[in-house]
Amino acid sequence: MNVSDAACASLLKSILCAKCDQFSSELFKAYSGIRTVPVLCNSTVSANSSQSTSKSNNFCGKVWDTCQNVSMRNSPFTPSLKGGAGLPENSTATKIAELWKSKADFCKAFGGSSEDESACFDGEPVKFNNNKNLDTPKGLCVEKIGNGSYLNMVAHPDGSNRVFLSNQKGQIWLATVPEQRSGGTLDINEFRTFLDIRDEVLFDTELGLMGMAFHPNFTQNGRFFVSYNCDKVSSPRCSGRCSCNSNADCDPSKLHPDNGAQPCRYHSVIAEYTVNKTGLQPSMATSAGPSEVRRIFTMGLPFTGHHAGQILFGPTDGYLYFMMGDGGSRGDPYNFAQNKKSLLGKIMRFNIDDLPTAKGIADLGLWGNYSIPSDNPYFDDKELEPEIWAMGFRNPWRCSFDLERPSYFLCADVGQEIYEEVNIVTKGGNYGWRVYEGDALYHPLQSPGGNTSANSINPIFPVMGYSHADINKNEGSASITGGYFYRSKSDPCMYGRYLYTDLFAGGLWAGSETPENSGNFSSTRIPFSCSNDSPMQCNTVEGSPLPALGYIFSFGEDNRKDVFILASSGLYRIVCPSRCNYTCSKEDLSVLQSPSPKPSSASLGNRLGAIYNGLVFSFFSAFLLLHS
Repeated sequence: MNVSDAACASLLKSILCAKCDQFSSELFKAYSGIRTVPVLCNSTVSANSSQSTSKSNNFCGKVWDTCQNVSMRNSPFTPSLKGGAGLPENSTATKIAELWKSKADFCKAFGGSSEDESACFDGEPVKFNNNKNLDTPKGLCVEKIGNGSYLNMVAHPDGSNRVFLSNQKGQIWLATVPEQRSGGTLDINEFRTFLDIRDEVLFDTELGLMGMAFHPNFTQNGRFFVSYNCDKVSSPRCSGRCSCNSNADCDPSKLHPDNGAQPCRYHSVIAEYTVNKTGLQPSMATSAGPSEVRRIFTMGLPFTGHHAGQILFGPTDGYLYFMMGDGGSRGDPYNFAQNKKSLLGKIMRFNIDDLPTAKGIADLGLWGNYSIPSDNPYFDDKELEPEIWAMGFRNPWRCSFDLERPSYFLCADVGQEIYEEVNIVTKGGNYGWRVYEGDALYHPLQSPGGNTSANSINPIFPVMGYSHADINKNEGSASITGGYFYRSKSDPCMYGRYLYTDLFAGGLWAGSETPENSGNFSSTRIPFSCSNDSPMQCNTVEGSPLPALGYIFSFGEDNRKDVFILASSGLYRIVCPSRCNYTCSKEDLSVLQSPSPKPSSASLGNRLGAIYNGLVFSFFSAFLLLHS
């Protein structure tokens, strides 16, 4: 095609390049023949369409007005594409105004909306989430790529297809994720760890290595951080202030032993490690030094449960966020989550780049080697601890920032009696526990630590969740596991939805926000299946079509934006819905290739992983009570 007019050439370039955009397949619907031009937005778009705002743009009319008298050879707008309109196919005409009788005829042929009246091209990059009325997912398709059971997964900061995986016992591995439909499995050697700190970590039902986070500049500085629990009886380095103290109006001598442990025998720790001592560039390092660089945070725990432990870096501020539960015991009897001078039941935010002196730590009453970001909500408020970013949580189990909207920080919070919840966490927010469970008033069985009146707080209620009876109608047992906003290309019908699940693997939910940026979410429980061409065979639940995942501990996300399910039975990846025979009108089936043959046997790493899993089977039963 040769176009002489610059303005017209610019428009045509955007049109012909539209197919390169990741979610553009729906713009090139096949009609009676091959179509090389996308559906162009014009005034014929349905008023009920999510693209109705494009009426004011009228991009198709703009193309006509700009290009109608421009001569172009091999025009993409020749009448044969639609057939029957304009001049005969053998015409030598080179201008749009010669090929089509009028703007109306031209835009009748190339304009409007797609067949489901949900999308059209307006000259801008295609953004799938511009479509507010997303197709309801028919189901979630997964493939199994590993036998190992992991608690945490973090994408390698170098942008590659490598990930870090950790277990609760205190081991971290560096692994490579195979391409989808390659037939490959997770490339991991369970006997070659990236970091092994089992000597420091206390591993028990709700204790262990709970989180890991890599510095935003890891590829330059080699710094990373691990959150774990330790026992001061067996580890001399496990020493810190008790979270039950006079400043928090709590007397540890009045606390009863919990599961045989005295109050504040166990601690929550954040420690810094480095790969710099390996002599390699950080992105090339396959192991880290086992000795910590510094202790960032240490705090004694009043009871043995509800101390969460996830850590992650904010995508825009570069600060370290630390999720902490209410400390345990049913109903938070000492009301730690609402205690303004306690760090229990809080989300904290630290600056780990600007480290204070020992005197500064003492003067400020800090719990370790960090400083307080000046925009923390209570930086200058003497009534609250300055580390606090948000408060009122029972046991926040898995939080994440949306890749496309970093201001959306979602955390799942495990309920007590009746309700599991998902919250949008904002600066200085109070999420209600234990005054509220969900949006219902909670009445504790005992309250030696006093009560907080409902009138004295301004709670932020959850945006999504489910009741315990939704999972087990007989026992009501449930424990939420938070996930991610799905931003992968693999399942376009899931795109833009927030995924979450339950520890007992009895349900998966997809939450959608309407209208966008409103905070108004609705969630749908969706079926899920294992792909027939999964690289590793999935077992099924007896008497049910659901795959037998076991217990779902967490979700993960890699650099391709694919989302993974970390379960007791293995590692699963969410894949194209068609691989499970689910229908998604937005999936471009033309780009799918025939799957590679299944490997005849599992990789060495996975065979070793299976052996390893048998040795640590007790880990699964211990973790079953993690969120209780």
